[in-house]
This record gives sequence, C-alpha cells and structure tokens, in this order.
Amino acid sequence: MKDKDPSRLKYMQKVQRGMNHWRHKIGNPEFNHKDFQLEHVEVTIPGLDPSFHDYCLANISDIHLGQWITPKHLDGVIDLLNKEKPDSITITGDFVSYILDDVAQDLENSLKRFKPKEFTFAVLGNHDHWLGAEKIRKILHKCNIIDVSNDFHSIYNNEALLHIAGVDSVMLGKHRLDLVMEKLPEEGPAILLAHEPDFADVSSTTGRFSLQISGHSHGGQFLIPGLGTFIRGPHFIKYPVGRYQVGDMVQYTSRGLGTNVFWMRINCDPEITIFKLKCPEEV
Repeated sequence: MKDKDPSRLKYMQKVQRGMNHWRHKIGNPEFNHKDFQLEHVEVTIPGLDPSFHDYCLANISDIHLGQWITPKHLDGVIDLLNKEKPDSITITGDFVSYILDDVAQDLENSLKRFKPKEFTFAVLGNHDHWLGAEKIRKILHKCNIIDVSNDFHSIYNNEALLHIAGVDSVMLGKHRLDLVMEKLPEEGPAILLAHEPDFADVSSTTGRFSLQISGHSHGGQFLIPGLGTFIRGPHFIKYPVGRYQVGDMVQYTSRGLGTNVFWMRINCDPEITIFKLKCPEEV
C-alpha cells in the first residue's frame, strides 16, 4: 500500500480493532521492562568536536501505538529511555499504524514524558502519512519535538556544531534530500534520520552524513541466530536490522518498538538504541 487506498485502509482498521477487542477480552498485558532491549552503539563521527565526545543520542522507532504497543507500554519504554539520561532523543517514524484518532491523546500524553538534556527530534514514516501527517506534526509540536523531515537542526556547544537532519517518508516519495543539502551548513558533522533504511544507498553518496538512523523493518520481527531475518520488504531489502557500513557512513536500522499486522516477535526483541558519539581524537 504505497498510496493510501481507502478500502485497504478501512479493512486494516477493522483488523486492528478486532485484534484490540480480543486483547481486551483476555486482558491487556502489563509493561515488562524485560520485553525491551537496550542496544548500546558507539559510532565514531569524523570532524566531531571533542566537546561532543560521548554525546548520547537515544533512539526509538516504529511505535505503532494502538496495536501491540499500548499507552502503558509506551510510557514504560519512555521511562527506561529517560533513565539513560540522553543528551538528545530521536524518533524515526511510524508513531501509529492504521488508526490515529483513537490514540491521538494517548500519543500526545506519552510523548510529553521525554526528558532529554537538550532536544527531541523526529521524522515521519509511511503510516504517519497514511493517517494524516499534519495531525502527527501537530502532536509533535505540542510535545516540543522538533520535526526535521526534509530539514535540519543544529546543536551548539559553544562554537562547535552537530547537525541532526532528516528526510520525510521515502516510501511515499515525500523525501527531499536536495532541500536538506541546500540548507545544511558546510561546517560541522551531520547525522541523518530516515525512516526507510535502504535510503542509505542515496544519502551515503553525498559524503555529508556520518550516521543514518532508521527503522521501518521492525527487524523483520523474526530473526534466525547467525543468519538474521528472512523477512524483507520495500525499502528494507539491503539493511533490515542492525549496523552496516555503507561507504563512509554508518547505517543503523532499529528493530523498533511495535509490530504491524502480526503481533509477535521471535528472537527479535523490541529495541531502544543508545548511541554514544565518539570524537576520533578521543578514541
């Protein structure tokens, strides 16, 4: 479903409501921190000023609130993330799945719980556009989350710079990397948020980004130890889960938090990613 097919969307909404009905019948599972895995990832960022050494970015992706992830789950995840005391937080799209209005207030209430030392940044995913990008953006604005879709934001440490850039959904053709490149200053290293991981083949060719952070794949939801996932789809064929080196750029694909149609994961725990940025001179 590249574009929003109304009949297909209506069918998926019925499926989601039906699954939620049965969850309520058997009892909603409580949040258990053991169900969520913290992944600690170190990335050396060329040109990073020593004042940014060990800068902590905490990332979550693919919340899909209203399916397997309930508001209680999301609040628990945010509590876990806040305990890591991140300098800034990034969210790489798909806040919801096929229903927004039922969970919009819950989403807003949860996103207001983030407590970074500095900023929270986000880009949108394909599901966010299917359900109403402007509605999602309005929620982000209310929660003081900076939407860097086709834009960027500079973090200053005295005179040192670190840029957090982003592209809008690649799957729906909303991405405008050209606009990002026009706006982005030449000085200071840059990190790119892109919901769809395979966009790394494009972004890496610019030579401008040291790290791209993505989601979209849910890690395939099924992982075979030693082999990875056999489930791949549009825009997560090449880089479905974990860390990759794409040219001079690191691509990292989060397993995300939520699930889509199938409410199960096998050897593929939902993930909170804690990035530590390293200055080359300090490594």
